[in-house]
Amino acid sequence: MTAPARARGSQELIRAEEPVLAHNYHPLPVVVARAEGAWVEDIEGRRYLDMLAGYSALNFGHRHPALVDAAHRQLDRLTLTSRAFHHDRLAGFAERLAALTGTDMVLPMNTGAEAVESGIKVARKWAYDVKGVPADRATIVVAADNFHGRTTTIVGFSTDETARAGFGPFTPGFRVVPYNDLAALEEAVDETTAAVLIEPIQGEAGVLIPDDGYLAGVRELTRRAGCLFVADEIQSGLGRTGRTLAVEHEPVVPDVVLLGKALGGGIVPVSAVVGSRGVLGVLRPGEHGSTFGGNPLAAAVGTAVVELLETGEFQRRAAELGTVLREGLAALVGRGVVGFRARGLWAGVDVDPALGSGREISERLMREGVLVKDTHGSTIRLAPPLTVTGEELRGALGTLEKVLTS
Repeated sequence: MTAPARARGSQELIRAEEPVLAHNYHPLPVVVARAEGAWVEDIEGRRYLDMLAGYSALNFGHRHPALVDAAHRQLDRLTLTSRAFHHDRLAGFAERLAALTGTDMVLPMNTGAEAVESGIKVARKWAYDVKGVPADRATIVVAADNFHGRTTTIVGFSTDETARAGFGPFTPGFRVVPYNDLAALEEAVDETTAAVLIEPIQGEAGVLIPDDGYLAGVRELTRRAGCLFVADEIQSGLGRTGRTLAVEHEPVVPDVVLLGKALGGGIVPVSAVVGSRGVLGVLRPGEHGSTFGGNPLAAAVGTAVVELLETGEFQRRAAELGTVLREGLAALVGRGVVGFRARGLWAGVDVDPALGSGREISERLMREGVLVKDTHGSTIRLAPPLTVTGEELRGALGTLEKVLTS
């Protein structure tokens, strides 16, 4: 018998994972046991400020009272029916999510990757049924350095060899162009193009923000070409950038938006494909489904998330505290930071490689009580919960300064 977790130290628990867990992650050496708001605590009682927020899944912080209450109340009533039957939470969730995003229809799913896969299926079906693309010839244009998930279809159009290598053969029908390059995009689009699928901000690539006008250019190009604009807002959406959706920083309305992560409030996996009736309306019974998609517990938590966003409070907090974040990072340029990109409470920070890799910087920050995550090279990502206070945010920036200049 193994010892109970409470009687084992962090290093012992980490070593215990090695023989039994597949090594598809390389986590920082911290073992989290409890959390609330923007703070987590490890099994030995040390506290850390969470500046990653579950890759934006925890936009509302850990265990937000309204979300926990919604989950508790639903757990006492009904958790799952499957879509073989109706249940009393789904229609309300779909109506409010559609209203929040300014769309007509909602296709509820579970994970972000599942939302992307669903979006791909919808775009292809629309291309055949509405646009008139010949059978099995539909193409989708995507951007280099994208991150849309890790299913075999999705990694097939990734340009990250770590994600791709060893997992072929891959699904055909995708064309990859440079991100933030309208000329390349226009050249790739033709009569077979069902959709252009892009992230309004590329998170995994280091929080890459396109030039002003790029998203509007994508919208105009797809409109002229008669294909769909599908925006992957799984990380960037639901308040993270200071707007409900990141595309709202330009006067842009995509045909389809993919949502996930924060939609589940950090409690259950919830994702959705939302869009116009003319697009999502192509699906017929039996053509797509998910046993857990739109389940009562997910719908209850998702509705509570929408209620939080309907007030605009979290969007305003992200915008206001985003100024604090940008100003704090600007003060570190030349003092260990060689560059950064930030929008709302989301930033990619490029550290002087001479000071260490992104992983090494993340480990030093962890030892000082701040949790972040590295991405490629010497870049780290900052994405605190939208519940973080100005004081907490300034404290984290002060810790980053200490790590970089000590």
